Amino acid sequence: MAKSQNYKEQNDLENIQKMRKIIRELPGFCKSYFLSMETTKSTRTRLSYAYDLRVFFHFIKENNPVFSETEISAFSLDVLDQLTPMDIEEYLSYLQSYENNDMQRVNKDSGILRKLAALRSMYNYFYKKEMIHSNPAMQIENPKLHSKNIIRLDPDEVAEMLDIVESGEKLTEAQLRSHKKTRLRDVAIITLLLGTGVRVSECVGLNLDDVDFKNNSIKIIRKGGNEDIVYFGDEVADALIDYLNNDRNHLEPEPGSETALFISLKNQRITVRSVERLVKKYAQNVTTLKKITPHKLRSTYGTNLYRETGDIYLVADVLGHKDVNTTKKHYAAIQEDRKRYAAKAVHLRQ
Repeated sequence: MAKSQNYKEQNDLENIQKMRKIIRELPGFCKSYFLSMETTKSTRTRLSYAYDLRVFFHFIKENNPVFSETEISAFSLDVLDQLTPMDIEEYLSYLQSYENNDMQRVNKDSGILRKLAALRSMYNYFYKKEMIHSNPAMQIENPKLHSKNIIRLDPDEVAEMLDIVESGEKLTEAQLRSHKKTRLRDVAIITLLLGTGVRVSECVGLNLDDVDFKNNSIKIIRKGGNEDIVYFGDEVADALIDYLNNDRNHLEPEPGSETALFISLKNQRITVRSVERLVKKYAQNVTTLKKITPHKLRSTYGTNLYRETGDIYLVADVLGHKDVNTTKKHYAAIQEDRKRYAAKAVHLRQ
């Protein structure tokens, strides 16, 4: 029987395999750069950088006549010294809209900033090692990011969504057929996301022995690999117990998924993408103009917790934010309430 894999270990292994494949397409000098990050960056970050650098070197080959006749894998390190700040600026402009594998790709400011960060990281590595003489990426200003209010659900929207998940109301016939098999699981997942604010990756990574009903808590692996304990209330406990007693405990998962808490219809550990799809399936029937995603459920929990406690540091701790300034975005809902109050507080005619 195959050993049941830890979710993070399994995910890291998949990321490493994808990364190795991409690195083979990059210039040979990139190998030492990626080796240098193995102990400091997560596999997800390294994979993201590999994707981003592949886009960069494809841009250089396709748009710079000096390198058009050279295979990307054959680029020498001096290519980095030959590029100028203007080349980098043209690359950032290109990122706004470009074609890749016959598909149109579009990057918003946040996506462009991430790709610039990957480029700077590579340049900084070789510059600090004194292997190149210039660092044009550091001469580029960051794209201006436009702040957006965090979208969260109102209490009536939360109640309506939970009702739809439980009843299957408004689902199509095809959706209802699968709903009969997954209802208890889906209720448990949605209730857990709304009742704890955990990330989807943290949710799907849960194992059976991570749930402690004596203390009403779950043990999760945060971004970066740190272990944490998150506590939940009676509503979450009831949904989990119902799922375990009447569904999960009667399943025979595929090898490698025996210990997973949430199981797919294929009897495997449920994936992040599957949870995103099931949230979308139910959310599209909620009476709202908001685009509901798993992250919106997390934002909803953060806002509700802050409203109840007024303790932004507690909210940051529970959500697993390393920087409390990230958590302060949850003030947005409170500020909107105050704005509405201000509109009614001033009377033009007594």
